[in-house]
Amino acid sequence: MTKKREHRNIVIIGAGMAGLTAALYAGRMNFSVLVLENGIIGGQIANATGIENYPGFEKVAGSELIATLQKQAENFGAVIDEFDSIQKVTLNATPKIIETDEHIYEADVVIIASGMTRRKLPLPEEPRYANKGVHYCELCDGHMYQDKIIAVMGGGNAAVDAANFLTKYAKKLYLINRSQLRADEVSQKRLKENGKVEVMLNMEIKGLSGQDRLESIELWDKNNGQKYSLAVDGLFVNIGVDPNTELFETELGLNGGRIPAGEDCRTKIPGVFAAGDIREKEIRQLTTAAADGTTAALLAEKYINGLKGGKTEW
Repeated sequence: MTKKREHRNIVIIGAGMAGLTAALYAGRMNFSVLVLENGIIGGQIANATGIENYPGFEKVAGSELIATLQKQAENFGAVIDEFDSIQKVTLNATPKIIETDEHIYEADVVIIASGMTRRKLPLPEEPRYANKGVHYCELCDGHMYQDKIIAVMGGGNAAVDAANFLTKYAKKLYLINRSQLRADEVSQKRLKENGKVEVMLNMEIKGLSGQDRLESIELWDKNNGQKYSLAVDGLFVNIGVDPNTELFETELGLNGGRIPAGEDCRTKIPGVFAAGDIREKEIRQLTTAAADGTTAALLAEKYINGLKGGKTEW
């Protein structure tokens, strides 16, 4: 099949907070903007049930915040394609080339905002119980466990927030972590004050059991070395995330899986920006992702205008 070849001023890879913010700004500047997303629009934040640290909102669901931002970007002409997966990219070229399943896109600028993916449970039997008791999205699958026994694995904000959300369904909920909790104190306090919840620290999950679906998890208590089985109906895993950067490793190089780029979001390749959680930086918050998207789009305008004038400085 011959793929259709099209040109865009700016191609944005990823439709999370950084990517959609970049699309909003770039669209307002009358550029032709395409956003490619092969997962859920909004990325990790789309599943957040109650965001309380985004300026201007006392509390807002991630899905609501993302839906508003998506509408803003599309109102300014950005096109979001969530069904055409990227096969390969050629960034060190003019124009840049992004080849998808159905298209070959030529772009003056590429903004990489591909976000993160949740880590899978590192047990050999995980595939057997995937979506049969083992889950990674509490917002998507929590309703399946009304009046059931639920376990949540993890100790960061994502895990504790997931546990708080799942208490609305659970008859009993266990939060299991191999060390101490790292979530903010407000979220921890809310969870620990819930009578349904038991927090189990210094515990590791060593195995999964069940016939057709998950029925129990095998635990190892690091304090005393004992092992025992805990009956559960569902396990929701929140043990960290990995950057979605494999496509770019050859041309851009990675540091700890992330793309080296400064606060100006410029990578080492002219016309290629990195924004959001995939950029090498110390602080990763919704607000910093939005700031990256803004910065990348505004500097993309300067770069494109420079191309028109024959300037290639970077």
